[in-house]
Amino acid sequence: MLLWIGWFGFNGGSVGSIATKEAADSVALTIFNTNTASLAGALSVGIFIYLRYKLFDITMILNGALGGLVAITAGADLFNTMDSLIIGTIGGTLVVISVPLFDKVRIDDPVGALSVHLVNGVWGTLAVGLFASSESVTLMNQIKGIAVIGVLVFTISYSTIYVINKFIVFRAEDDAQLEGIDVSECGIESYPEFRRTI
Repeated sequence: MLLWIGWFGFNGGSVGSIATKEAADSVALTIFNTNTASLAGALSVGIFIYLRYKLFDITMILNGALGGLVAITAGADLFNTMDSLIIGTIGGTLVVISVPLFDKVRIDDPVGALSVHLVNGVWGTLAVGLFASSESVTLMNQIKGIAVIGVLVFTISYSTIYVINKFIVFRAEDDAQLEGIDVSECGIESYPEFRRTI
């Protein structure tokens, strides 16, 4: 909930000014679209998982809200209300679909951060090209931007982690993983109420 509220300042502040009526209207539209997309993401996830699993998973619903927030961020000041509803709904649905997909391909993503930020970052960037295209903003330009940023970030991140891992091994030892890194690193259990099955 703090992220949801904080995103109003993040997206609203990105407009840069409220010195004129037009700028203030743009900030208001940005905050409205931000909230609309987040609400649509949360509702779409709630409906989707209830229809699929007959339960309401609050952590997944909140990740749907975050997915909507991420998806709207690239162009929150460029969309109308219906665009924001569609973008947020798709963003939430993408979270529900991508969480098990990452599990299936054995990518460790325990809190769904890749589903929320990576998948919806890509979706939100594409949404600008689909819903707010102009002479300077086209879907093809958005796709090129995603590809360039993706290659650049992956290359730099992988290289940096590879080099650091040669000097300081990132992976915890098997015993520490089984016991819990909270115990081996801090000397206490972070979640003592959870029962171990090992």
